[in-house]
Amino acid sequence: MTVQPTDDVAVALRSVRFSYDNGATWALDGVDLTVRAGERVCIVGPNGSGKSTLSRIVAGLAAPDAGTVTVLGERVFDGDAGPDPDAYRRARHGIGAVFQNPEDQLVTTVVEDDVAFGPENLGIAHADIGRRIAEALQAVDMTDSRAADPTVMSGGQQQRIAIAGTMAMHPAMVVFDEPTAMLDGAARAEVMAVLDSLQARGVTIVHITHHADETLRADRVIRMESGRIVSEGRPRRDDAARAASADQPHPPADGGDEPQPDSEPIIAVEHVFFTYPGQTSPVIDDLSLNIARGETVALMGHNGAGKTTLARLLCALERPDDGSITVAGVPVALARGNRSDTVRERRSGAAGTGHVRKPRMASRTQRRALRRHVGYVMQHPERQLFADTVAQDVAYGPRNQGLPEAAVREHVEWALQLLRIGHLADRSPFALSGGQQRLAAIAGVLACRPDVLIMDEPTAGLDARASARIHDLVRTLRAQGVTVLVITHSAAEAAAMGARIITMGQPPHTRPDQADASHRNADASRSDRHRHDIVDGGDADDADGAEDTEGSGPLGTLDPRVKMVTFLVLMFTAFAISNAWQLGLAAALTAGIIAVGRLNPLRLLAAVRLILGMLVVVGLLNLFFARGGDVLAAWGPLTITTGGVQTAALYTLRFALVIVLGAVMMETTTPTALTDAIGSLLSPLRRFGVHTQEIALVLSLALRFLPTLAREARAVIDAQSARGGDIETGSPAKRLRALTAIVVPVFAGTLRHADNLALALDARCYEEGAHRTHWRRMRVRRRDLLFITVAVLYLLALMALQMP
Repeated sequence: MTVQPTDDVAVALRSVRFSYDNGATWALDGVDLTVRAGERVCIVGPNGSGKSTLSRIVAGLAAPDAGTVTVLGERVFDGDAGPDPDAYRRARHGIGAVFQNPEDQLVTTVVEDDVAFGPENLGIAHADIGRRIAEALQAVDMTDSRAADPTVMSGGQQQRIAIAGTMAMHPAMVVFDEPTAMLDGAARAEVMAVLDSLQARGVTIVHITHHADETLRADRVIRMESGRIVSEGRPRRDDAARAASADQPHPPADGGDEPQPDSEPIIAVEHVFFTYPGQTSPVIDDLSLNIARGETVALMGHNGAGKTTLARLLCALERPDDGSITVAGVPVALARGNRSDTVRERRSGAAGTGHVRKPRMASRTQRRALRRHVGYVMQHPERQLFADTVAQDVAYGPRNQGLPEAAVREHVEWALQLLRIGHLADRSPFALSGGQQRLAAIAGVLACRPDVLIMDEPTAGLDARASARIHDLVRTLRAQGVTVLVITHSAAEAAAMGARIITMGQPPHTRPDQADASHRNADASRSDRHRHDIVDGGDADDADGAEDTEGSGPLGTLDPRVKMVTFLVLMFTAFAISNAWQLGLAAALTAGIIAVGRLNPLRLLAAVRLILGMLVVVGLLNLFFARGGDVLAAWGPLTITTGGVQTAALYTLRFALVIVLGAVMMETTTPTALTDAIGSLLSPLRRFGVHTQEIALVLSLALRFLPTLAREARAVIDAQSARGGDIETGSPAKRLRALTAIVVPVFAGTLRHADNLALALDARCYEEGAHRTHWRRMRVRRRDLLFITVAVLYLLALMALQMP
């Protein structure tokens, strides 16, 4: 069932104005808009036209500066009275919102828990939440993934889960802000099918998009420019049809002379394999391809086919499991051993068994040479901007090349002029729009004057004019002899750039014999100018692809309150261990818990290796300061005794037990379970005015987003490395100084994620202090009592082993 507005008008905006800079400029300037209940409206327009701002106003996630706003029968804003918080709260209960980046909308690490979050906030009964989860996941074809971790899935899967979380709330209206911007054609079709399903149910849909073909089934198309609505009407189906067919392969535009087939390749990939840690199937599986000097190539394939992974391998930002890679004459990776033997071992499942030695990677000197020849524009440009101004950011690469300041200025001016963003030179890159950030990031790479330019979806989220500017840029670089590799989802874009297409991953309709033939011939020279190669580069898992997570066994089904309290007791009592017998007992218990939890010990230790390393260092210091027993060695005032060795070992090992036990608890407990447990354990404090529910949620979200922020920091480090920064190849002192440069962009990324998360919580109707129901019911069962009993027996044994 879907909640419906009280009359036939879902949204009514009158003379709405909105400013981000206190009225100096207007993102929305006198907007009048009416959306009927059940209507499907598409809003289009260039970057910076105010589309996203309008979507937030319509979704009740932002209040304007002037005008009136009525949503689902609620007058939420009046120019004279201002915003009405109660009306906003009531209206949001009937509104869903789906944004461009689904990662920031996911609030937990289990699919069904994430889908349940919105209904929980609405106070839906437990049985009804279960039905809504099942219905929503079935609607987006994700039923088989309800127990999986959405944070490690592909973008298309994450977007479908975000939509499922919205559908489970049974909204009367859903606002979509460019939900397909980062998706391939198949994933886009999946999302559009979900929109069709919502429309058939009578849900009001407001859809922001740059894709003309996505307007095909809209009732109205509204065009915005400079914060105003400039036109509206029914979709022009001929235009939409042409846009829909634009992604079909067709001859490329004239891009200059085709590189000679017999010319030496500037990129050579031979029998490369790559598997991400924690995954069992390779992302890239026996991939070979050649790209000629001066050639323009479009790398295509479904989300998760390994395109971004290949780009990172070419830039020496990842190390392959096997194979050889040469770029611009630099041996990025060199395979070891007999080629036929290692391929046979990989095919037989020997990967990860230690039978195949990993390739030898480029030395520090070779990496410096690689950075002078290869430029890399990442998928998320905001993660590779880290200077105070655009001009300083663009100058980062040329300065790392050791150019004199006059040459640096010349390179900066040339790159800014080429991208037509000279007017942004003195602006902070963090204050730019998404499209401007993308252009600034590209300028920073071009300023290095690379021989090979690799761009990962450079036009994602850009309007037609900005996209055409990128196409012109590629053609210009091609005429200058630059080799360009572009990752894209659009065959029309590849054609506009005059590119040969290489498709990674085997298309579902391709027969095995066809795939093998395509693979064998991927690098063959052909006389035709427009080539479309299919390279079997792996399966559907990429950097952000679905991960094979380990089961947590009985530990995962324990009541989280029992688990949390018991683990904390075990961890604290570890500090009371004072002899080898107690230490052995604690180690045996920890090993047993890991076995019962069905956890991989090596993977668990890898997760805490940094902390364990610090513990070892501290333990070694104890060797020189603890006294007692016989003297083993002495260097002046420094003395090592048998007592010091025993003390150092005891302190180090018992602290290690604490760290490992904590890691086991976190590995077998989801953020949602932790939230519910902490909220329940702290609930008695509510009578004293403590916001226990909010404290628990903040902790849960912190745990959920710590990996995201780690990836943010990693991306900035990679961006500096790709532009020749000292963080990769400099001296230890220079590398330490370079690390400080990541503080500002990581902080900016934290604020961006926090802002997006706040919007997601509002869109999912989370309200401070409001009553929430819970999909995960907590109750103590026999297995919990057994776990408590084992812990008690362990504590009694520890006391019995206490030496007098």
